[in-house]
Amino acid sequence: MYHFFVEPSQISDRSVIITGGDVNHIRNVLRLRPGDEISVSNGVDGRDYRCGIEEITDTEVVCTLRFVKEDGVELPSRVYLFQGLPKGDKMEFIIQKMVELGVYEIIPVAMKRCVVKLDEKKARAKTARWQGIAEAAAKQSRRGVVPVVQEVMGYQEALEYAQNMDVKLVPYEMENTLDGAVGMAGTRQVIERLALGQSVAVFIGPEGGFEESEIQAAISRGMKPITLGRRILRTETAGMTVMAWIMYQLEE
Repeated sequence: MYHFFVEPSQISDRSVIITGGDVNHIRNVLRLRPGDEISVSNGVDGRDYRCGIEEITDTEVVCTLRFVKEDGVELPSRVYLFQGLPKGDKMEFIIQKMVELGVYEIIPVAMKRCVVKLDEKKARAKTARWQGIAEAAAKQSRRGVVPVVQEVMGYQEALEYAQNMDVKLVPYEMENTLDGAVGMAGTRQVIERLALGQSVAVFIGPEGGFEESEIQAAISRGMKPITLGRRILRTETAGMTVMAWIMYQLEE
């Protein structure tokens, strides 16, 4: 079943109106017809609105609301990915997969070892493209919300943004060199202690990893360094690993 996002105002007690670019996609690409069933979300309440297509015009698709599926697909906690800017098109891949896994928000972060340097104009263009990728991935995975991709932040700005979140994790390949290092046993304990409804920040370094000063700054802000195992993971793998663990722990 195909899934689409609309504004809350486009959903009433008995009908759903789809407008914009999805009209052409429904009519000319998917070739859906009156009588076909689709699902719709408003991107706010996480509900899945099931409806049948009644009419397709050049400007809108008129649907009749059949029922509302209350138990949506969203995780019971909001997970925020703070991703150090990677090279090439890796960010697109990261956004797509993290949205599929249930991330709530993605914050690209300019860190000291990031190779990519974006000026303000390029950053805005990239953010717009990344947001489009997030929306497409949310449709494909039938999410109840479209995760927001924030504009690129500096490292200190990102630390401040995460300050009030309940749990703050920093996977670090040199975790065993820090005072109080506890290895994978410690990582398991952190994940197992996650509670429903908590907000979770996950900081992932770029290809070159974190500088030690960045880790110390994170620790001073109450963040918990964890290890992801004995092997060194790529930046595009690390975030998905943590997200999968969180999903396993929280999802019923």
